[in-house]
Amino acid sequence: MKHGFNRRQVVTAGPARIGIFDSGVGGLTVLREIYRQLPNESVLYFGDTARLPYGSRSPEEILYFVRQILTWMAHQGVKMVMMACNTSSALALDQVQSEFSFPILGLIRPGAQAATRVGRRIGVIATEATVNSQAYLNAIQELAPHVPVWQGSCPKFVPIVEANQLKTPYARQTAERYLQPLLAAQVDTLIYGCTHYPHLAPVLKTILPGQTQYIDPAISMVAAAARELDALGLRSHTPAWSTEFYVSGSAPEFKRLAVQWLGHQPQVRQVRLPAVAIQPVSSPPTPIK
Repeated sequence: MKHGFNRRQVVTAGPARIGIFDSGVGGLTVLREIYRQLPNESVLYFGDTARLPYGSRSPEEILYFVRQILTWMAHQGVKMVMMACNTSSALALDQVQSEFSFPILGLIRPGAQAATRVGRRIGVIATEATVNSQAYLNAIQELAPHVPVWQGSCPKFVPIVEANQLKTPYARQTAERYLQPLLAAQVDTLIYGCTHYPHLAPVLKTILPGQTQYIDPAISMVAAAARELDALGLRSHTPAWSTEFYVSGSAPEFKRLAVQWLGHQPQVRQVRLPAVAIQPVSSPPTPIK
């Protein structure tokens, strides 16, 4: 599904929630956009903090994790799910869209569309798994075949964000090293190819030239979600806003990290995901216990 969701899927109308998930706090950048663009929607947020980072995982592991999360969300009665994780979007979206009865949106296509509207020399920073998938490169080249693209994997960015080291010299030194090839390529547009990376924007913007344009795929994905909800007659027009937060790891740790971006301390619960029957893989991941 190149547009990121399947309009043919059947969804039951009603006051159901939108589900969003990420490996950790990165998905809060998507949640922020939902609050801005879809203020009447209730949200179910899941952070798979027990198994982050996703960027170094195999495609088989990512698909396994995504199926677990979506199965759990299906039991919570969600009407739509947004993958607030570029790695999951790159490696699992097409497969799971055909397996679940609600629309599932990814970040890659919306991000590529936004970048090709403004960029002539596009840089992508992402996890190792996302870069290796070539998902952004393929999407951009399909939309704008003559626009050059440079990709850089930034494996230490997610741990920096999750450890709240954004203002440290280490964060800046790491960013300078990762961005050097993009500086040399003179990119004019940078895609945040991981939802954690907008949290690093204050650092990144001091390194790249002032005229650089920054693309947060979350903005375009939520706009696409709004259009899809309207098309299906599922958008909430009643102010019944609420968000529930769940994590697979430490609830107090997620709460401590999330408060600086949410502006308040959320209530967070730990949840154990059920096992999901999947095709055998060469190195099965360890389920959450």
